Amino acid sequence: MAELPPEPLTKLDVADDAGSQTAVFAGGCFWCVEGVFEIIPGVTDVTSGYAGGDASTANYEATCRGDTGHAEVIRVTYDPAEVSFETLVQVFFGVAHDPTQLNRQGADRGTQYRSAFFYANEQQREVVSAYVKQLDDAGYFDQPIATTIEPLTEFFEAEPYHQDFARRNPSQPYVACTALPKIDKMRALLASAG
Repeated sequence: MAELPPEPLTKLDVADDAGSQTAVFAGGCFWCVEGVFEIIPGVTDVTSGYAGGDASTANYEATCRGDTGHAEVIRVTYDPAEVSFETLVQVFFGVAHDPTQLNRQGADRGTQYRSAFFYANEQQREVVSAYVKQLDDAGYFDQPIATTIEPLTEFFEAEPYHQDFARRNPSQPYVACTALPKIDKMRALLASAG
């Protein structure tokens, strides 16, 4: 049975009336990461985009060159009354990608495919930083975590054809080979959670 990594020990302090929250993750091709988070109850929206560079290069063609500072990212909008930030972080590290790969995911290579968390506030940074240390100290992965923790200066929405790509194109070869196994793993985790 598939399992998530252990729960983060450090928690995000979210007021009960906080409303929607967002988190920005980079874990390789945004098509794959997006598909995993879209099926989580409590996630209300997942938008593919770019972060880490400036507006002039916030497009697919420029980002694919690997020299813009951008990473392919997803912005997850969620209801903290239904799903916690910590659960999203567990999914990011345990299902959505391999956090031990430096500047790549599988065959996708370059800084645009780096493992990164883009924090919107100091609390998010503290939770993710502590979780990386927690996982590394426990030896959860065979290799050290390569995930960078970077400030979110701006999120740039990707072109419309990238949005919901895996859901809309399940038979596309890259999606079928790379994204669907991750989505299936997430479905299995959700089913086992009841």
